Amino acid sequence: MHGFHATMTAHPGKGDELVELLLAAPSLPHEDCVVFLVTRSASNSDVVSVTEGWTSREAHAEFFATQAAQTLVARLQPLLAGESQYSDQVPVGGKATF
Repeated sequence: MHGFHATMTAHPGKGDELVELLLAAPSLPHEDCVVFLVTRSASNSDVVSVTEGWTSREAHAEFFATQAAQTLVARLQPLLAGESQYSDQVPVGGKATF
């Protein structure tokens, strides 16, 4: 298993657009993506986080080499007010129900 957590800060007032793009991400239906959770700060709606879990580091790398993933990254960049903060993680279990 392989995963990561990213925290992004959108330009002021662009948090909704950032969330919308992330929730339409092409990784959501991807069979090797086992966790894809988008959250936002309760105190600053322009701070958005994504937690992803993949079946392997290789599956994650292969997906992010696709044109669909590169297009998403290119669409996200103009919304961001700086560098995203990343941390590697290993999914071990849990539950998300909406």
